[in-house]
Parts: sequence; structure tokens; C-alpha cells
Amino acid sequence: MSTRLAIDIGGTFTDVVLQHETEQTTTKVLTTHDDPTNGALAGVTAVLDESNVETDSIEMVVHGTTLATNALIQRRGAKTALLTTAGHRDVIEMAFENRFDQYDLNIDRAQPLVARALRIPIVERMNAAGEVLTPLDIEAVDEALDVLERENVESVAIGFLHSYANSKHEDLVAARLSQRFKDVALTLSSAVCPEIREYERFSTACANAYVLPIMGRYLLRLETRLFELGFRCPMLMMTSGGGLTTFETAARFPIRLVESGPAGGAILASQIAAELDLGEVISFDMGGTTAKICLIDNARPQFSRAFEVDRRYRFKKGSGLPVRIPVIEMVEIGAGGGSIVSVDNLNRLRVGPESAGSEPGPACYGKGGHQATVTDADVVMGKLDAARFASGHIRLDVDAAAVALRKSAGDSLDFDVNQAGFAVSEIVDENMAAAARAHASEWGKALTGRTLIAFGGAAPLHAARLASKLGINRVLIPTAASVGSAIGFLLAPVSYEVVRSRYMRLSGFDGRLIERVTGEMREEASAVVTAASQGQSIVEIAKAYMRYVGQGYEIAVEFGPNYTKQQLFEAFERSYEGLYGRIIPGLDIEVLSWTLTLTAGEELATPIDKPFSGSLGSADYPSRQMMDGGEMVSTKQVLRDQLSQHQRFEGPMLIIEDHTTTVIPSRFEVHVNAREDLVIEKVGNESA
Repeated sequence: MSTRLAIDIGGTFTDVVLQHETEQTTTKVLTTHDDPTNGALAGVTAVLDESNVETDSIEMVVHGTTLATNALIQRRGAKTALLTTAGHRDVIEMAFENRFDQYDLNIDRAQPLVARALRIPIVERMNAAGEVLTPLDIEAVDEALDVLERENVESVAIGFLHSYANSKHEDLVAARLSQRFKDVALTLSSAVCPEIREYERFSTACANAYVLPIMGRYLLRLETRLFELGFRCPMLMMTSGGGLTTFETAARFPIRLVESGPAGGAILASQIAAELDLGEVISFDMGGTTAKICLIDNARPQFSRAFEVDRRYRFKKGSGLPVRIPVIEMVEIGAGGGSIVSVDNLNRLRVGPESAGSEPGPACYGKGGHQATVTDADVVMGKLDAARFASGHIRLDVDAAAVALRKSAGDSLDFDVNQAGFAVSEIVDENMAAAARAHASEWGKALTGRTLIAFGGAAPLHAARLASKLGINRVLIPTAASVGSAIGFLLAPVSYEVVRSRYMRLSGFDGRLIERVTGEMREEASAVVTAASQGQSIVEIAKAYMRYVGQGYEIAVEFGPNYTKQQLFEAFERSYEGLYGRIIPGLDIEVLSWTLTLTAGEELATPIDKPFSGSLGSADYPSRQMMDGGEMVSTKQVLRDQLSQHQRFEGPMLIIEDHTTTVIPSRFEVHVNAREDLVIEKVGNESA
């Protein structure tokens, strides 16, 4: 595709990237929360006008949004009911029946999305093999439908025990509901998450149902308005797993979009890692509302089939709502440019997780915000050029930032405005560092020796200091870093994963079962991928989720088309030993679930091997005062496109571009590599 458009709607900014042949045109506009399509269309119009590209020449639109995530976190979804097997209406409230923090007496869990009064029991029962134990009670179904009508329910999730093995009862209830209600959205757990473990399956179905009406209306509205602008090309959505899917599929399963924006950033960082042959990388995406951190090894991000939305405790696994979807594994915290500064009852400085967002935004935006934010702290420390911020579209009010910071923190802590700004910056950087350490520890990974790839509007401002806290010596800022996730959308392939739970022990190996289940999954995935791939070649990856008999959790084992019992056994032992350093001889092995992923149009990165050997630059750039290491110092400032590829420069330095600024602190050097990325390294380290 030579001309493509990417739209990334975040909590504060909406990013738009137009790729026309080898040229990129980018813009950032404030997100319009009353109707996100308004901001998106404003950004689209801006890049079209600047590039002089006509809408009919655009061959693909790719979109990612935080709308589904925000609806779940802020509880702004549809009024939802759950129809479930009698006796199991409280599954989504009992959860795992554990305490994610055993020493906290006031533990706070994320509340279920469906109130107990709307969790309606239906008499029916299947066993784990999909055989009917108790026939479906049609009278109970009709009584439940009466409740839905009386309560004006907008969306319904249907989740029965063992429906992953036989969806007949869910299908019958869905058909009866559809006959009676034409405008009620419907989610079947056997369609959105057909695998074992009823709590996660029911939770995923409820989450999908909760956001389905709002996402369906939004996608239809966006598609209609793009059509009115003259777009006639395919329109695809970025999924949380790093692939693209059709608007139609996204409207049916919007839960797969919960991490769509951050996934684009991880794809970009993986591409850069492949081109520069960086074995171990950590991607750092900091926007206006949140910061996202992802570990990437051998140009592949961490993947998972489980994710938690709305964690009540920072970094605490188990404190959120679980959803079972393919997802790029990352940690996300409320630390962005708009994160609000406050002082608590113990006179401690706090930053976030609440955000000023785009409405009213930081105090320095001059749009009515009065609470100090991280961006206000960056302004008073001299890290942002007030006149050039956002290409001059938002002229920063330095005085308003200083007043807000003094009221929010300085007066309470007896700090002057510069000290308060420095304290805010240190707190938010340490919050992000703590999140990165916890995430790496959870996955048994080390951070030292990695390259930190930073993107998003606020990340280049904080990347070097974050790297110092993590013991990382090299930071890379790609071109157009402020819209990095949107650029990642344009690199993502069309991809779709399907899962099925079908139990099998290797001692009772059944090749026909495997052929049958992979055939079912291939048919479902092909319907999605073929519709979006436009004739591109398709690659298939199948995995079995296996464990030793008696264990509680499985590991993913990839297997090829010409598998045998022995090959599956050997593949499991290799994977198990790689994870745990040993195998357990003599134990039988079981498979609980199978996945199949079809991917079309994935392009291999072309390595760039041009080592840097430039000399120290001595150009006479203008300077300004900036807080560096707790002191205001004279700091060079330069436009990014004025930097020479053949020289390195010592900090402190500010490198300014249209939608972000990169801070080079003292004791760091910077140069431009062959990809035209900024490479920031501690003084004394070898160049990249």
C-alpha cells in the first residue's frame, strides 16, 4: 500500500499519520470526548490539506482507540444483563476467591460490570464434554426476557457452563432473544471466548456486552463520516494483539480493542529493534493520560491471552477485571502529561493516576484547567518551548502553569516553583520506573542492558531520566515519535486469532480431534483475514496450551501441520525446560486449549547496518534556562531537522520538533543514526 492513513484516538490527543509513498504527514489534535469522531476528522482534514492528497487515492485507513478501555474504566457502558446457568449468577463476583493483597484489610476489588439483579439464572446444564445434563428451560428463558424488557436493558451477555464445548443452549437463547428484541445488543461467551474457566469467560463476555453498543455506534458513525469525506478504501481496526481486523469484526468483538493504541507502539518498537538488530528492548509510550511499557526480545513483544482492565491497585495482579483476549503484554499506569499533581493528607506529593485529559487539560493550555499537571511541571522547568508547542497550535501559558504548580504543591511543601516542578518530574519518573521493574520481575526479565525506545508526546521529555533510574544506558527516539503508535498501525499485519478448548491427554492422542478443531478455527479466522487481506499471502501458526497432569496452568507450545504424538511431546518438553529449567519425567501431559492465528501481509524488517563514528559537534545553538539535575542551567536548543548525522552532541540539550521535545540531560550525548533516530547515551559508553 503506497498511501495509507492511521488514526489513533487517545485520552488527551488524537494522532493522525498519512503515509504517501515515502513521505509522512502527521498531526496531533486534542481529543473531543463528547464525540471522538470530531477530533479524528479534524486531524484527517489537516493532514490531507497539508499533503495535498485526495481521499480517493488513499488505499487503507487503520484505526485504534481507547474508547472501549475508557468506557470500562469510567463505567460509561451500556446497561447490561447476564443470562447464566442457574446457581452460578455470582461467579463474576466471587472471582478467584482469593486476596491479591493478603495484608490489606480494606482491600478494594473492581466491581462486576453487571449488577446482581441483572444476573439472571436460567435452568440448563452441559457437562465438560458438551453433553446435555439438564435441558434448557424455555419458560425460564421467557421469564428472563420479561426482566430485560422491564429493566430496559441495552445489552445482554449469555454465559452458560461448558458452552465452549457445546454452544447449543446459548444459541437457542440468543435466537429467542433476537426474535423478541431488535435493538438489544447480544454477546455469547461461546463466541467471544470459547475456552474453559468460567469466571474469565463470563467476565470477558460481560465486558464485551458492556461496550458493544457504544463501540458499534461509534464505528458506524466514523465509517459514515469518512465515507462522506470521500473515502472508498478498506477500513481496518488495530486489535490488542497487534493485528488488524475489519470494522465489522471489531463491532462484534470490541473487547479485542481494549489495548489497540498501545499495541501499535509495541509494533513500531519491534520493527526498530529488528532493523537495528537490538536483541533486548523496552518500549516506553507516554502520552497525555497514561504511560505504557512493554518488553521486547528478538524483535518480538511479549504476548499473552489474558489481560486485566481497571486494576484498583497499581501493578497488583488480580485487582482488575480479567478478559481473555489475545494481547501484547505490557504494563499501563496513570502517568502522562496530563496526570494531576496533588499533596495528600500526609503531606506527600502525588502524581496521577487522575488526568486532566484534553478537557480542560493542563493549566498551561489555557482552556480552563486549574490543577497542576506533569506538563505544567515540564513547562516551568524550561523543557518546553511555549511558542512552538504543538506546532504553535497551542500556545503554552507559562504563568498559569507556575500559579497552578504553586497552589497544588509548592505552597504546601514550601518549595519554589522550580523545585516543585523538579519534584513532580522525579515522582512521575519513579512511578514509571517502579512499574517497569514490577513488570520485568513478573516475567522474570532483566532491564539492564536493554535499549529504551521512547515515543508518544511526553516520552522524549522523560526518557533519559527514566533510563537512568532503570540502569539503562541507551535511549532511542524514532522520527515522528509523538505519533509513534499511529505509525505502528501502518506496520501491523492483518491478523486474527481463534481459540477452542478441547481436552486431550497425550497418552490418548487423537489426531482426528486436532484436525477437527484446527479446521474449525481455520474456517473462522479465514473469514476475517480474507476479508481484510486483499489477496496477500497468509501464514498460519497453531499452538497447544499444555501442562503436566495435576498442574494449574498451561504453557503455549507451537506445533506444525505435520505433527505426531512424539513431536508434540518433545515440543512441550523443550518449551517447559526453557521456562523452568527442568522437566518432570513420568508424568502424563494434557492439552486444554488450542489456538490458531492467521496473518496476512507481514513484512520482514530490512536490517540497517551503518555504525556511527562521528565527532563531537561544536555548533553555536541558542540556549535557554532548563532544570537539570535539580538546578537551572543554560541549555542548548535546536530543531531536530537541523542536527547533523555525522556529529554527536553533549547535554544538556533540547531537541525540538513539531509535536514533542527531547530532553538530553547532562552526562548524556546524542547523535542521529542511519534510521534518523535520536540515539541518547551516557557519556563514556560506546556509540550504537
